[in-house]
Amino acid sequence: MHDERPAPAAEDRGGKRASGPAAHPAGHFGAPRTDTRSRAQKVALELFAEQGYEKTSLREIAERLGVTKAALYYHFKSKEDIVHSFTDDYFAEIDALLEWARERPRTRREILDRYVGIVIAGSEVFRFVEQNRAAMQTMESGKDRFVRFRGRLEALVDLLAGPDAPLRDRARATTAVLSVGATCILYLQQVDDPDKLRAIILEIATDLIH
Repeated sequence: MHDERPAPAAEDRGGKRASGPAAHPAGHFGAPRTDTRSRAQKVALELFAEQGYEKTSLREIAERLGVTKAALYYHFKSKEDIVHSFTDDYFAEIDALLEWARERPRTRREILDRYVGIVIAGSEVFRFVEQNRAAMQTMESGKDRFVRFRGRLEALVDLLAGPDAPLRDRARATTAVLSVGATCILYLQQVDDPDKLRAIILEIATDLIH
């Protein structure tokens, strides 16, 4: 049984809006500011997956992209900048979701459905982070990633359970949100039909907050 009730009204306690235009799902997190930026992100992910983050250089990314290193440097000054852009795009997507959910009453299922879509669209980035944990932890962005996510997580929980909900309801909403990412990472590469997996994850996450 699916929850079609409007989500409880929530206070704006987290999810500060990122600078720049709101993003929309496209390949991975966010709409590119330019096509070259988006292509550079895609190529970088491919090379990071093939030979590892540490062994990949900006020169190699530029060569596969078919541009000069100077042209790539216009968008990204370093590999770390590219990784930062993945995080920034993800948080921009979450901020856009929070803003969209606050514009007018939405059902819990609608909110979760959009969140599941964001996570599935960014599955390659999640795998990259998982496979390169050591390198990620040395970066400044790696150190504050959870701090930045925590405020947005609390804002999502407020929308799903209500800002004054009892601990049990907030814990269930938190479990629903966190389970989405873990399930996508584990199963997305094992299925032929991502839409089927999305429907299953959405159904389970919705059931968790009943």
